[in-house]
Amino acid sequence: MAPARTNSAGLATRLLAGQAIVLVAGALTVGLVAAMIGPPIFHQHLVESGHQQNSPELVHIETAYRDASLISVGVGLLISLLAAGAVTWFLTRRLRRPLEQVTTAAMELTRGHYSTRVPTSASGTELETLATAFNTMASRLEGIEDTRRRMLSDLAHELRTPIATLSAYHEGLHDGIAALGPESRAALEEQTRRLARLADDIDEVSTAEEGRLALDLRPHHVRDLLWAAHEGMRDAFAAKGVNLVVEPPTATGLDVHVDRNRIGQVLTNLLTNALRHTPPGGTVILAANRQGEEAAISVIDDGDGMTPEQLEHAFERFYRGDAARTRDRTGSGIGLTISKALIDAHHGSISANSDGQGEGTRLILTLPLPGR
Repeated sequence: MAPARTNSAGLATRLLAGQAIVLVAGALTVGLVAAMIGPPIFHQHLVESGHQQNSPELVHIETAYRDASLISVGVGLLISLLAAGAVTWFLTRRLRRPLEQVTTAAMELTRGHYSTRVPTSASGTELETLATAFNTMASRLEGIEDTRRRMLSDLAHELRTPIATLSAYHEGLHDGIAALGPESRAALEEQTRRLARLADDIDEVSTAEEGRLALDLRPHHVRDLLWAAHEGMRDAFAAKGVNLVVEPPTATGLDVHVDRNRIGQVLTNLLTNALRHTPPGGTVILAANRQGEEAAISVIDDGDGMTPEQLEHAFERFYRGDAARTRDRTGSGIGLTISKALIDAHHGSISANSDGQGEGTRLILTLPLPGR
């Protein structure tokens, strides 16, 4: 609190000094102009009114005029300085508390107390705007910190299973309890691949979110992108018995300026997510259409569906909000997060919609059309 008071006192001193300089300069200017212009004009009027040149009365009147002018300017300057002091005192009292609150809150933020907020007060539009902006910044920092903590917790959770599996096999092999046969080799390779995939996915989403992702942007037909995604996932869908349907007529005439490989990766992630949550015999539809100045690509399934809470966190790292996600541990848990980061890098958007559990899910990504 001491630094805040020192800063407020410094502000008051500077305000008073500034007003005093302006007032003194004004008083000196008025006095100089009055001394140079006033007496000759006053003398001329006295002569024209019948007073004799250099008469005692004329000299006395002019002296009285000069003294009255100087006294008036001096008294006016003194009153102005007192008024300036009063105004400065009033303003600094109104400014001191809000500034102290902002300073104290900023110091709390530096200590990691991200829940700190500045109370809004009727101290003027500018200070209210400052308080609102500060609170918005604090809220975002608090959200980032919460995300970081949750991400670290989820990352530790994701690493726990493969590390425990590898550790168990290592101890078993070392103690001679287990043999390095085809089954144990396959298990070790699977967990190693899972760790490697997790590391690659985390690096990729961080690269995309930090804007360090290099994109090879070229014009492509949306229809070609849909069919390429279909061909890449056809066997996986057939193996599970889920129908994968492409609606090419809806994409006719749509062209986008994108990195084909990255958009293919996004569509693969979305289709993989749809396949994971669609039971055998279900259907996943891949379609596209124009929405204003954007091309919208939809992945629609009739599978598990999502609750409002799951929709809210669908694109967060490692989020698993239902039993199906908990049972299925084949993914790294950040496929949708990577997809969102890649679409953001293309200046597009991605969203998820569902009518509830058991009602299927609709994932929609939008991309700007060329020239927009």
